[in-house]
Amino acid sequence: MNSLIPLLVAAPLAGAALLLLGGRVLDRFGHWLGTLAAALSFAFGLVLFFDMLGRPADDRAVHVKLFSWIPVAGFRADAAFQLDQLSITFVLLITGVGTLIHLYSVGYMAHDERRRRFFGYLNLFLAAMLILVLADNYLLLYVGWEGVGLASYLLIGFWQHKPSAATAAKKAFLVNRVGDVGLSIAIMLMFTQFGDFSFAGVFENAPQASQGKLTAIGLMLLLAACGKSAQVPLQSWLGDAMEGPTPVSALIHAATMVTAGVYLITRSHAVFDLAPDAQTAVVCVGAVTLIFGAVVGCAKDDIKKALAGSTMSQIGYMVLAAGLGPIGYVFAIMHLVTHGFFKAGLFLGAGSVMHGMDDEVNMRHYGGLRKYMPITFVTFALGYLAIIGFPFLSGYFSKDKIIEAAFAKGGTEGWILGLVTLVGAAVTAFYMTRVMLLTFFGQKRWRPTADTSGSAAGEERMPHPHESPASMTVPMILLAFGSVFAGGLFTLNSSFLRWLEPVTGHSEGHSPLPSGVVTGLTIACMLAGVGVSYLMYGRGEVPVVPPIGSPLTRAARRDLLQDDFNHAVLVRPGSALAAALVYFDIKGLDGFVNGLAATIGGVSSRLRRVQNGYVRSYALSMFGGTLVLVATTLLMRSA
Repeated sequence: MNSLIPLLVAAPLAGAALLLLGGRVLDRFGHWLGTLAAALSFAFGLVLFFDMLGRPADDRAVHVKLFSWIPVAGFRADAAFQLDQLSITFVLLITGVGTLIHLYSVGYMAHDERRRRFFGYLNLFLAAMLILVLADNYLLLYVGWEGVGLASYLLIGFWQHKPSAATAAKKAFLVNRVGDVGLSIAIMLMFTQFGDFSFAGVFENAPQASQGKLTAIGLMLLLAACGKSAQVPLQSWLGDAMEGPTPVSALIHAATMVTAGVYLITRSHAVFDLAPDAQTAVVCVGAVTLIFGAVVGCAKDDIKKALAGSTMSQIGYMVLAAGLGPIGYVFAIMHLVTHGFFKAGLFLGAGSVMHGMDDEVNMRHYGGLRKYMPITFVTFALGYLAIIGFPFLSGYFSKDKIIEAAFAKGGTEGWILGLVTLVGAAVTAFYMTRVMLLTFFGQKRWRPTADTSGSAAGEERMPHPHESPASMTVPMILLAFGSVFAGGLFTLNSSFLRWLEPVTGHSEGHSPLPSGVVTGLTIACMLAGVGVSYLMYGRGEVPVVPPIGSPLTRAARRDLLQDDFNHAVLVRPGSALAAALVYFDIKGLDGFVNGLAATIGGVSSRLRRVQNGYVRSYALSMFGGTLVLVATTLLMRSA
């Protein structure tokens, strides 16, 4: 069975190589080749999962060394994989949801001339993410980490003919590079402190390290997680990433990129458990981002950007749970998995709506679509109910556990975190109900769109919404099943808790409120959010042009001024510093060098006039020199 572990990565990696290097001969069936590669990896994952189930809980971790990567005196790094309960959970999520997104993309990208390359990038994305979660050391994890960044850059900017897509890809890449610096510094600190990069070596030696060094490592790991998982203060790239094709959004938001930060924190639990200050920073980042993303989601009229704000908020829940330590690690991963189902379903549903509405993304130009797209409506509605925590759907179980864990933190901190998570639940219900009402209910608010096909190119036509093909609806239906049943299966007999506990550990904490009271408060907040949203968007006519709104609404439409903040705090000072350095380089360094050269050149040109080649000039010079010498000699003697 161990021989199957490298094949998890080899299948999508080989698919990416064939699709990107195979040439146009693969254009006709390359999309199926990419889908098959993802499905093969998922099949290998299932076999390994069931094999792991058959072994005792304390004997499930498997290590496979591929080769000695960097053997140097005093430094050794192996390319090795570690498969345990945590990594196999991510493997199944990445490959399972990833395969469904590949299948959906067959229909969604059917008319794109570069479809083969698109599937090659998707395979590359899966391979990089699998390396990240299977690595048994931080250095190999860093390879997968950078691979995910590269693949996201290629996919977000896939439609590079659009300036907005090219800009969004660069923005995502550069913002993530800030987080990547954090991970690289953390790895350097590990090596200087422990002389090792492996998880086993770092975790074993962590108790002997100083509190300051562990806190520094934890903060650098958190910085890395903020970049990949779009958490404050490195969240600004996520909304712009919607410029990529919708399957990319689903893959990034549900199964791959944004989950990497949560994985990194949870995998590094041994470090964070010994660094309470770093753990507190994790909780603060999660709590702030939870509210930040929810508020942004309330004001967006672009259906994909509203869902992007939702992702930011839901990942905030997970990061907050991971920051709670053993109380919340399991529930952070549980919510990550259930979120993978319903968020992928929501994004694919948004893509189906766009497919039927001539790529229109403004929800104020939708309305009444449930009659024209019944499968999309039902699957999207199930994802909506799951994310708002409707009783007995998957989000109800996983989010409720995080809220309970927040209260179980105890003391004033527990009350604050518990109230924050409840507010987040209410706001989530508000903005997701808004998305449902604007898209599928009410009167038709359709607007003409430019016709870019046939002889009528450039003319306007009304959209004719219709249901998407089976290649798109079947993945949506399968994801809807996960949105409904996954949470219940995980909580049945505490199965998911017992599954992950040997890896992450678990403690119950001491909640000041009984679990039934917390559940009741959560449902009440959810119903309040739904009710307020219905009063605002479900009873009257929705204006096609959004009203000016309050200052908070206007700020939320601009992502709570995050780009303005970055521009004022980072871009302008950076530009001014760069301009000053250029001026110093030109006027200072170059001025000195050029001035010195000009001086030498001027002196040389004047001295060159003495060497004119005329004998009479040289004779005169010799005569003059002789006179000076004689005069000097006479003067010296007379003195």
